[in-house]
Amino acid sequence: MQNENHLNQVDFNQHTISIREEIEKYVYHWKWFVLGVAIALIGAYTYLRYTPNIYQVSSTILIDDEDHGGLVSELSAFKDLGLAGGGQSSAENEIGILKSRTLMASVIKDLNLTIGYYSKGNIMSTELFTDQSPIKINFFAKDSSFYKLRANFKILIKSTSNFEIIYANANNKEQVSKHVFGEKIEMPFGNFTVTPTNLNNDYTNREVLVVITPLRNVINNYLGRLNVDFTTKKSNLINISFTDGNRYKAEVLINTLVEHYNKNAVEDKSVIANNTNKFIAQRLEIIEKDLMDVDKGVEVFKSSNKLTDISSEATLVLESNATLEQRIIEINTQIKLANYVSEYLANNSNDLIPSNLGLADGSISENTSAYNELILERNRILRGSSETNPTIINLNAQLKELRKSVLQSLVNLQSSLSISLNDLKQQEMLLNSKILAVPNQERAYRDIQRQQQIIETLYLYLLQKREETSITLAATLPNARVIDKADGSDFPISPKRQIVYLAALLLGLLVPFSIIYILFLLDNKVHNRKDVEAVVKAPILGDIPWSKSIDKIVISEDNRDGVSESFRLLRTNVNFMLSSAGEGCKTIYVTSTISGEGKSFVSINMATVLALTNKKVLLIGADIRKPKLSDYLKISKEKGLTHFLMDRNMQPAELIDVVSELKFDVIHSGIIAPNPSELLMNGRFDDLLTYAKKHYDYILVDTAPVQAVTDTLLLNNYKVDLHLYVIRANYLDKRLLETSKIMFEEKRLQNMSIVLNAVGNKKGYGYGYGYGYGYGYGYGSEEKSWFKKLFKQS
Repeated sequence: MQNENHLNQVDFNQHTISIREEIEKYVYHWKWFVLGVAIALIGAYTYLRYTPNIYQVSSTILIDDEDHGGLVSELSAFKDLGLAGGGQSSAENEIGILKSRTLMASVIKDLNLTIGYYSKGNIMSTELFTDQSPIKINFFAKDSSFYKLRANFKILIKSTSNFEIIYANANNKEQVSKHVFGEKIEMPFGNFTVTPTNLNNDYTNREVLVVITPLRNVINNYLGRLNVDFTTKKSNLINISFTDGNRYKAEVLINTLVEHYNKNAVEDKSVIANNTNKFIAQRLEIIEKDLMDVDKGVEVFKSSNKLTDISSEATLVLESNATLEQRIIEINTQIKLANYVSEYLANNSNDLIPSNLGLADGSISENTSAYNELILERNRILRGSSETNPTIINLNAQLKELRKSVLQSLVNLQSSLSISLNDLKQQEMLLNSKILAVPNQERAYRDIQRQQQIIETLYLYLLQKREETSITLAATLPNARVIDKADGSDFPISPKRQIVYLAALLLGLLVPFSIIYILFLLDNKVHNRKDVEAVVKAPILGDIPWSKSIDKIVISEDNRDGVSESFRLLRTNVNFMLSSAGEGCKTIYVTSTISGEGKSFVSINMATVLALTNKKVLLIGADIRKPKLSDYLKISKEKGLTHFLMDRNMQPAELIDVVSELKFDVIHSGIIAPNPSELLMNGRFDDLLTYAKKHYDYILVDTAPVQAVTDTLLLNNYKVDLHLYVIRANYLDKRLLETSKIMFEEKRLQNMSIVLNAVGNKKGYGYGYGYGYGYGYGYGSEEKSWFKKLFKQS
């Protein structure tokens, strides 16, 4: 057909994908993207508002990894022989100690972290740490049962002197007790006092939640958030980090952890000195008593013998004997020290041996030092191991041998000193024979004086050693030197606000995009001319845009909106298509695939726009199954098309109703007949057309949908100048385009052309909501799916 070539232009790019069109499909729903982003950002703000901030605090320490006293070198000889385990480096052992439960338990007990204070908020509670809390709870008994206690209660501060405790009793019922600060309080979970710290009037009528947690749980919780590791692989610098919602609490905890670690290290290093100091203190108490007894004996001896000065008769003998006596004193001192150490070893089998006592035998001092260092190393390793550790077994064997060696050396020393002392006493007896002339009093006095000097010398010697030991204790250095004290950033590490907002922004865009994308995938509706042209090659005479108006009649002489102009353009195209039909009345049938596509709407307005050209127009409602014209035009007439088809005596003029305001005539469908197909085939409809062609310029016939019934195809037996096939955009399933394609290609509908209705919107179509037929045999009212309601646009 020549007219078809003019109306259907060839689109060489119909199979290409337009990026702009794809983008515009989503931009059309920009409101949903804005709403999604707004909801996501509000959700992110709410999440950040009520999610506790987590801060990270870290400290850097330097571990002292130097060898002390030669113990490491001695143990290395055993390692070379394969008698001692390899083990980790000293710094790695210190990391294990820093992460130990024992050290963390001492820190928790010191800071009293099993008791938590929280300020109750509308949504969440905030932890109050030490001076941040207006109150402090002091339990009277902090024994093992206390550190297993689990309890929580509220303290309502009434004033700076009074408060109330709100707790649950054994029956889980809430009870309230009133108290004053400082009062002893007896509760089922323990006896304690509540004291104010930085309490002021701002805390009046405010609640403080007190939570008591078992020590074991607190240790597990804190160790899970503690991280100790080397700053670099080849250094002894260790980084200690801790995460908590209270930054100040984390700083205090790390600093206290390092303090306790250094304190324990100093105590370990001071064990030998402390034991030596203890041994000296015990000896001094005994010697002080002996020295007092000797001094009192001298006083009694001189008083009883009335002595004021010693005769100078034995001066020369005494001077020659002085050196001998001094030697006797020194040997006696060595014997007593050896006896003291032997006695100590006999009574203390697993303790450290006092060192640096000045014993004459050098091997004893060396073995004592080696023994003490092995004891320290054994105790240190035993903290993290057991008696079955190969290193412990090796060390025990070494300790046994060293102890046996020390005991044997003491025995040998005592024997050697006894022999020397006997020799000196024999020499002394020879000198004493030379002073037989000295009075008995002088000789007795010298015995007492000698004893006094021995005790006094030993006393002064032990005092000196005690001072040396005190200096050693004072000079003991900790294992770790603090390089950087605990500190953290003011910005929390969690939640990360920028990442949360960015994720919310992406989510706010992604969710609407995904939903719209899925809806597009599931969407099988006809939307535009391109969708129709891809299947049906019939000419498209016009596109009727969607309108907000609910009026069925959108055409008037002074109306110039888009819908009115589209019908005027449709009128022009229709006249062009009818130009080859010659002179005389033109017959135009209006149909569609299914109900609800707007064929009655198009029929009424097409009749109106043709009537505006001063042409006589007759509109016939041939859809006798579900008539709509009378409802849309708001006319009521007792007789219609079905009456004419059934009554052969009725004349066509009796059916015609004049719609004066629209300037065209109409024949409505009449009653719903039980046999519409048979009525249309009885020949009476041809009589009606014959009469109408004599009196009108245009005849528009509103027929039934072709997909559901055969009525339209039956009417196609009569001469038709033009078939207007209405397709409603955003409503008709693309699969149903096959029906219109078959109608056109097989010429079941004469001179078929297409009118695309309600183009450009998914909400409404301008001619009323709920438009449809509702036939009982297959095609009914418009289905309003949930996603259509979701994307309803204003």
